[in-house]
Order: sequence, then C-alpha cells, then structure tokens
Amino acid sequence: MISNIITGLIIGASYVLIASGLTLIFGILDVINLAHGEVYMLGAFVALLVVTSLGINFWWALLVSVIIVAIFGVFLEKIFFKPLRNKPHVNMLLVSIAVGILMQNLAMLIWGAEPVLLKTPYADQTISLLGTNVTVQRVIVIVVGTILMIALNQFIKKSKMGKAMRATAQDRDAAALMGINIDKVFSITFAIGSGLAAAAGTLIAPIFLVFPTMGATAFLKAFTVVIVGGLGNVIGAIYAGLLLGLVESLGAVYISSQYKDSFAFIILILVLLFKPSGLMGKE
Repeated sequence: MISNIITGLIIGASYVLIASGLTLIFGILDVINLAHGEVYMLGAFVALLVVTSLGINFWWALLVSVIIVAIFGVFLEKIFFKPLRNKPHVNMLLVSIAVGILMQNLAMLIWGAEPVLLKTPYADQTISLLGTNVTVQRVIVIVVGTILMIALNQFIKKSKMGKAMRATAQDRDAAALMGINIDKVFSITFAIGSGLAAAAGTLIAPIFLVFPTMGATAFLKAFTVVIVGGLGNVIGAIYAGLLLGLVESLGAVYISSQYKDSFAFIILILVLLFKPSGLMGKE
C-alpha cells in the first residue's frame, strides 16, 4: 500500500507540474495551449541531449532544459499566439494543434521515433521510505515538484510581477490602464508555464522513456487535472494532480492495470456532471 501511494504521488507530482503551467497560461492569458504536451516532450529531449552529448550531470541538465524551454515558450507566445490575441478562441486552438503536430514531427526527424531512457545515477540508487524501497529519482520528482509549486505560489502571491499577472487575469484592460505591461506579463506567463512543463519532462525522463509522442498522453492527463481542479486555479491543479496520481496508482493495483488510463477520465466525467466548475473553480 505504501509503495503504491508513493508511486501515485510521483505520478501526481508530474501531472501537477504539467497542469500548473497549463492552468497558469489559461488563467492569465485565457489561452488553452494544446501544444503544451509537446513542450513537456521538448524539455525531456533537451535534458537527454545535454546529458548524453555534453556529459553534464542531471541537475545542470534540469536547469538548462527549464531555461531553454522557457525561452522557447516566449518564442511560441510572440510568434503564434500574440497575433491571435483578440481573435476568436478557435483560431488559437487550431494554431496550437498545428504547432504540436509540427513539434512532434520535428522531434521524430531530429531524434528518431525509438524510445530512449535518460540515464542518471539516481535511477539505480534506492532508499528506505516508510518501510519500502524507493529509487532516489522517484523521491527527487516529489521533492523538486513540491519546491517548484511552493515557489510558484509564493511568486504569484508576493512578487510584483505575480501581482501584475493576477491583475491581468482579473481584468486585462483595467490592468493595462493602470500601467501594467501586458505583453511582458504574457511572455513571462508563457515562460513559466513552459519551464514547468520542461521540469516535468526532465524529472520523469529517467523513470519512463523519452519519445516524440510522449506529450500526447501527458497533455490529456494534464488537461483533465486542469478541468477537475478548476480552470485557471493553480492550487486546484495541485490537489487534482495528486488525487489523479493516487487514483491511477491504486486503481491499477486493486482493480486492473489495463484500465489505469481510464480512471482519470471517469473522474473528469463525474466532475463535469456534478461540479462543472471543478473542485476549486469559480462558477
């Protein structure tokens, strides 16, 4: 039971990191980036490239991946989403789908379609946790994920830019009239959201495999977390991500591993039926 709960928390922590970036972008920019899963995939491949080609250790690879993908997120916002800012939402959805497909195919062209494992020394080291042996890499996912979520929450609540982001989310026009640089807020929001996705991809890469289509399932789970937690609610995404991770892990063991991917969507359907605003979302 303890081992399964820990596994669930690890899965949940990865969902939280991906979903937090996704819900942050939606909550502030009112954009659902359907290419967010491919951003997660890019983070894993950047870390893999840094470790295998440059021989840099895992921690530096994590930092490099987050920075490069955060910059790439700003590029995405400037090139693809900014021109459609005042256009119908369907335009942004279609563009994000196209960007996702383009990124998948470029990844196949550059790295190939074969799954690859990012090797780190932490994947083989084990520690005893609550009476069960767990690899250090899995503990790192939970610890780093927790640190990043606390840092994100404090940044949004306490920093000047965080307050500007919240003001933009509440009323974009009023925020602009008060002197807030909306373009800067949009770029930083995309950078943070993309950086969180890259961190998730890098942390998970030594546990699971890295391949060009890895972002597809990750995005579906992250989007489920966003809906269940409440659109635009970061704290709701944290609770929903951990809940879904635990449900998947325990359901796979005590019900059937063949249906583990369906448990998240069963929860999604129930939430949409009985509480469409999400667990912590506003009406």
